[in-house]
Amino acid sequence: MEKNIAIGTDIGGSHISCAAIDLFAGKVIKDTFAERPVDNQAPATEIISVWSSALAESLSKVSMEKVKGIGFAMPGPFDYVKGISYIHGVAKYENLYGVNVAEAVSASLKVPGDFLIRFMNDASSFAVGEAWVGSASSAERSLSVTLGTGFGSAFIDNKIPIVDGPLVPKLGCIYHLPYEKGIADDYFSTRGLLGRYKNITGKELPGVKELAELAPDDRTVMELFDDFGNRLGLFLAPWLKKFKAEMLVIGGNISHAYDLFGNIFEERLEKENCTSRVELSVLKEDAALIGSAYLLDEVFWKSVQHALPLM
Repeated sequence: MEKNIAIGTDIGGSHISCAAIDLFAGKVIKDTFAERPVDNQAPATEIISVWSSALAESLSKVSMEKVKGIGFAMPGPFDYVKGISYIHGVAKYENLYGVNVAEAVSASLKVPGDFLIRFMNDASSFAVGEAWVGSASSAERSLSVTLGTGFGSAFIDNKIPIVDGPLVPKLGCIYHLPYEKGIADDYFSTRGLLGRYKNITGKELPGVKELAELAPDDRTVMELFDDFGNRLGLFLAPWLKKFKAEMLVIGGNISHAYDLFGNIFEERLEKENCTSRVELSVLKEDAALIGSAYLLDEVFWKSVQHALPLM
């Protein structure tokens, strides 16, 4: 029996989501989605147990004889080749430091020793999903960014993340690049946007959704989104041009407010002589699931090998 299914898995800061993916069609198989909240401060054994519970649910919905393995979209620092977590110094999953996640999940699920479990950076997984069957599927070269809790990004050439060389920043991502008095992640993220609103008004909001809802009647909020769009265009244009990206894909929670900053953003790109086409993510939360499952495609797996140690 031909194995044409992989379980795609997205590890978020406070949850795990997973689903069975048809590797021939590049689509989530109906009714196989599973999700669990996760206490990211819990002991490693508890975290692995919760992850395994979600994975077991998705696996139970398909024939194991057709499953090639599991792909994880995993935040770093992480050894994506060996499957070992090195997350440290951030307020999530620190108790997984030094844990071989591949071995721990395999033991928890009681899968055979030859059952494949593979890993890729979460932002890269999102970008690969979009390049495979999403908004960037018609482009050879693309840059995908997620505007949310952090400023995720990945440069893609023929579905493969580009993580080194003269055309991309160090590590093949842009969150760490200097910006203002800090780094880009401090500005082009939820905390950056809400932080500037608080600095101006003294008020705290729970999320970008609540900020966007104020925009129609609040000039301060509109100016905040205008500034965000203008600055984002100025920041991304040089890298889009350098990489010769045909397309820019935008995802993440802030993308839901694109109508509030999109026009200013695209006008700035045009002023900077950047011709990359801009598209919002069509796959949304499914992008990382589909991209991580693609790790079980053997042609892609061989092609992405060199990039994994540098993610």
